[in-house]
Amino acid sequence: MLTDVSERTDQAETRGERKERTRQALLEGTLALAAERGFAALSLREVARSAGIVPTAFYRHFGSLDELGTTLVDEGVRQLRLALRDLRRTPDARLAETVRFVFAQIAGRDALYGFLIRERHGGSAALRSAIAIEMQLLTRELVVDLSRLRALDSWSPEDLELAADLIVSTVASHIADYVAALPRERPELVERTVRQVRLIALGMAAWRSTP
Repeated sequence: MLTDVSERTDQAETRGERKERTRQALLEGTLALAAERGFAALSLREVARSAGIVPTAFYRHFGSLDELGTTLVDEGVRQLRLALRDLRRTPDARLAETVRFVFAQIAGRDALYGFLIRERHGGSAALRSAIAIEMQLLTRELVVDLSRLRALDSWSPEDLELAADLIVSTVASHIADYVAALPRERPELVERTVRQVRLIALGMAAWRSTP
């Protein structure tokens, strides 16, 4: 009896592992196909084929292509946002280290972040919306961080949001350059981003916010 239970458990684990492998194959196949034509041009049939499954089996993993696409957004922008949230709990987290941390999270994931950069302004409304929401959340969380700084305690909410949006937009722009750059060019791009964000911080120190 114990042997039978053990065998069934092993079989269940194997099925779970196979399902996860197929799910990952669908995500990776989508990234490869979208790099050629864009996400909006993909069909469910060709995405399923890229993972070696029939189209009907696709629905065991995702409810639709849009759901698959938003999963990729979650694996990119959302996971980065949550990682930054954890970093902010570190008392000594500094601006330069935070910027470098962002690029460390991106390193080795060119296909995913290249996809997100393209789809941020691409043809899929569902993906544009999902990415925009995550970017807004990034900005709002940075607003909260900035509002806790003693030097900015007199700033208006509008000015805090402007500053946060400028920082997020600057880093996002350099992420696009980073993904497109050759490996030897990337360290300088990271340091250039650090310097630009520091310049923004210096400008913020001189700014007089209007209530």
